[in-house]
Amino acid sequence: MSVQDDLAAVRRRLQDLERTVEELERRVGTERGAPRPPSVGRADSLVTIPDTPYDSGLWTDTDDEGLGARDRHAP
Repeated sequence: MSVQDDLAAVRRRLQDLERTVEELERRVGTERGAPRPPSVGRADSLVTIPDTPYDSGLWTDTDDEGLGARDRHAP
């Protein structure tokens, strides 16, 4: 393929993309007028994570990820 062929193919794909985006914008515009369905169960699945530091005892006898165990050396 020549450079001109490549550019023509890119232009066609860009035009296809533009048409697709325009179609999506039209769909979203018409759907915005419709009422949204309620989000069922979403608030129940949220978990609050506190800002307080974790207990350091949680990390006892753990390996450092990617570094291996503390009492062993890399080969």
